[in-house]
Amino acid sequence: MTISRFHKSTNGLSRLLAVLGLLVMQSGCATYYSHYAMFPAENSQGEPRTVRVSWQSAEYPDWWFLSDRATPITLETQCSERVWRLFDDSHAEAGSCGEGIRACADSGLDRVASGGGAANSNDQCMVVNATDPQARIAAVSGRLELLVTCEPASATKGEGKDAVNVDYIRASTVPYTVYTRKTLRGSLNARPPKFDSVACDPT
Repeated sequence: MTISRFHKSTNGLSRLLAVLGLLVMQSGCATYYSHYAMFPAENSQGEPRTVRVSWQSAEYPDWWFLSDRATPITLETQCSERVWRLFDDSHAEAGSCGEGIRACADSGLDRVASGGGAANSNDQCMVVNATDPQARIAAVSGRLELLVTCEPASATKGEGKDAVNVDYIRASTVPYTVYTRKTLRGSLNARPPKFDSVACDPT
């Protein structure tokens, strides 16, 4: 084989490998989703509120070498500035208050609902699918069970005009059953609805 033919054949092989590599990479790319739910519940003061849970996920084909991934679950309660984030063991921020998908207490802000004592970072305040200690957010789809075991040490933070509401969903011995929606990220319906602020206006 002459040198020119050798270069042509190797160049052709290189191009073919590059194209094949590109196709493999594209077919192995993740599909990104947004997950959310809005559901009615009471806060610790017994006031009716809307609660919102949301997170995002990246899903890979079963044959791909990467596992599905997800952001922490964000939980917000209507009229409140308190935002909760629930982590699993795939997140570096996950606390040591338990296993599975959980949120740990914040010292000074929370107390254990069953006994009323002050809670700390070793106390689990919220857990998703508590019966599964290996639960991962990336595997949650369509339905989840949320167990809340803490309550705020105070429903407000600050005084007078500087006071803000930091209340959140009421603790319950029975998990809240939440049905979630899953949409392609970037689609028109990928964002969860906003809270209605009318319920928060002082009467």
